[in-house]
Amino acid sequence: MKDARKTAFVPQLAIPHGTMDLDFYKKAFGTVETKHITNDDGSIHVSEMFIDGAMFHFHEESYNGTTFPPGKYNGVTTTIGLMVADMDAVMARAVAAGARVTSPAQSYDYGYRQGSIMDPLGHHWIIEMVI
Repeated sequence: MKDARKTAFVPQLAIPHGTMDLDFYKKAFGTVETKHITNDDGSIHVSEMFIDGAMFHFHEESYNGTTFPPGKYNGVTTTIGLMVADMDAVMARAVAAGARVTSPAQSYDYGYRQGSIMDPLGHHWIIEMVI
């Protein structure tokens, strides 16, 4: 895990209220959860996760109108780029865990191999590696 006192880009991904399970991310990307706060009904209020030392958070959608999960208004909140050493293996693991391929893996002349998936909660990911 990275030193939390250093500057880092930490994506905040919105999840629908009532989400109880984030196992997809553990199965697909090998995430490690370091913080988990639940609501009274058992749903996830916030989850802090790491992928190979890179931190990101899941937060439930807000009722103040500022945080919406993908699909809330038939749109994409953001695309998450995940740079890895073996993108084909990560894509295969993600699909086995329940992701849907939105763009098959291919190599590009700018030196990256990339493929895209949508995770079960509607987040769009570009899995990529330098070739």
